[in-house]
Amino acid sequence: MTASTLDDLLAEGVSGRTVLVRSDLNVPLSQGDVGDDGRIRASLPVLEKLAAAGAKVLVTAHLGRPKGAPDPEFSLAPVAARMDELSRVTVKRAEDLVGAGARTAVDNLNAGEILLLENVRFDPRETSKDANARNELAGELADLAGESGAFVNDAFGAVHRQHASVFDIAGKLPSYQGDLVAAELKVLKKLTQSPDRPYTVVLGGSKVSDKIAVIENLIPKADSLIIGGGMVFTLAKAIMGYGIGKSLVETDLLNDSSVTGLMELAERHGTKILFPTDMVMASSFAADAEHEVLPLDALESGPHGADALGLDIGPESAALFAAEIARSHTVFWNGPMGVFEMEAFAKGTEAVARALTETKGFTVVGGGDSASAVRALGFDESGFGHISTGGGASLEYLEGKNLPGIDALGVA
Repeated sequence: MTASTLDDLLAEGVSGRTVLVRSDLNVPLSQGDVGDDGRIRASLPVLEKLAAAGAKVLVTAHLGRPKGAPDPEFSLAPVAARMDELSRVTVKRAEDLVGAGARTAVDNLNAGEILLLENVRFDPRETSKDANARNELAGELADLAGESGAFVNDAFGAVHRQHASVFDIAGKLPSYQGDLVAAELKVLKKLTQSPDRPYTVVLGGSKVSDKIAVIENLIPKADSLIIGGGMVFTLAKAIMGYGIGKSLVETDLLNDSSVTGLMELAERHGTKILFPTDMVMASSFAADAEHEVLPLDALESGPHGADALGLDIGPESAALFAAEIARSHTVFWNGPMGVFEMEAFAKGTEAVARALTETKGFTVVGGGDSASAVRALGFDESGFGHISTGGGASLEYLEGKNLPGIDALGVA
């Protein structure tokens, strides 16, 4: 079964119709303003295409994790303001998601304009485990679009959720996959089915538990697997028995066979695993903390001893990882190498990002913190083959899981 695409919808004609688009606008806020507008800029092209074709464009999105009730901290108001600044067409905001207020806002919307509805997670039915509750909300959203309405899912970052605005709504309106969803699927299929070799996977971030299933699923597919970030410490302690000071550790995984058996799994499939050879160990979690570079097998040998806290990979590791990336024809990177938000502990992440821009191979930045790091560190996004907007959804796809939002669109 082939899913209908945005191009199919545009070919049918949308002039005068109301099109409901699920976008991923879950951006970080800083003092009430949008801190990183990458997801907004990625979402606008589809919205503008529809508006240019004469549609009335309704947008649903979430921000943060409000507890099923309106919360000013998670209002989409600053997102709407930034959208209006960046967009070539008028962007309006509704103060409500559904109900009389939303209905009035939709009735006042002109063809060729965009209306952002309020945070969909302000309604407890969005994330409810009760299918009837979700179905009810989906019905109310569909009613806003009207009899000639259509639904476009362009929020790949949310397709792993069985939520009303992602999954249930697809049963209420003629449904189409947006350009972002189509692009993400194309890239992810290439990574899992036909990568050009050598194929290197770079994984970082803080928790092994977030990525253990990804590691297990990608070891048979990749030629080399690079491990960095805070997850190093759990693996170094569990697999090698190294002291790690007061570095982040998931103690419940130290004797877990899925962790302790990773080296054996890699050996069985002929996949090379590269751990850091050195780490930056600090006196505390602070931007100005005293710090030193120590070998991975001697992380407690510095002046801070067993109180040392690992916050980045060291320069030797950065060079080792960059060399492996340079020889690769396909690279997938998800998760920073250290606490990139602090300048003193951003060098490892910066080195990996730079290596991706310098390799001649196809490179994929796996969304989330990795994409934020690329922008925060000042890299030109065009220097990467693809910057994902997927985050957790991309990881679940790479684990081999079905994604409810994709299944609802009928994507094969």
